[in-house]
Amino acid sequence: MRACQMLTLPNLLTLSRIVAVPFLAAMLWWPGWEAGYLMGFAMYCLMGLTDYFDGYVARSYGAVSKLGVFLDPIADKIMVAAVILVLSAQGVLRGPFVGDMHVIAGLVILMREIAVSGLREFLGGLQVSIPVSRLAKWKTTFQMVSLGALILGNGLPRWNVWLGGLEINVPHTVGLTTLWAAAVLTVITGWDYLRVGLKHMD
Repeated sequence: MRACQMLTLPNLLTLSRIVAVPFLAAMLWWPGWEAGYLMGFAMYCLMGLTDYFDGYVARSYGAVSKLGVFLDPIADKIMVAAVILVLSAQGVLRGPFVGDMHVIAGLVILMREIAVSGLREFLGGLQVSIPVSRLAKWKTTFQMVSLGALILGNGLPRWNVWLGGLEINVPHTVGLTTLWAAAVLTVITGWDYLRVGLKHMD
């Protein structure tokens, strides 16, 4: 009975994102498979919608549960980490001027996610919570737009324009630009969270 009570609609939506991650990664494994990347983009958008609706439904109908609070951030981090790792491995995080140095932006985001998760776990034992700041919400927005655009760029490789003598793919360029924006905000918000945590480490 208890297990059935935990499998509420918000929790099922969250679990569906976790289950979908391997399928999303499989669709992105072959950069030349345009149809796969388009299907991956559709799945990525659908996963983003479930992320919104599971929180909305939980709050609107009073269905917030400890399992949901535990799983929701994990589902988000698993999806983001999987996409960044696959795109890095397949050479998608590559652009003009700096080549594959764009991978560094992805690494910064992953390092921050790991560090903040560890910090939250540490502070949780002290009954201290870290509220999500407005900048952190912007970081998440840039991050989600970035990964979606990078996926779409490989699905639409001929969506190109000429800029400054260079032929660039529009969604891919948007993706790389917003990835760096997310990385910069990642450093800023990560430092803010660390400062809060350091006050409780004496």
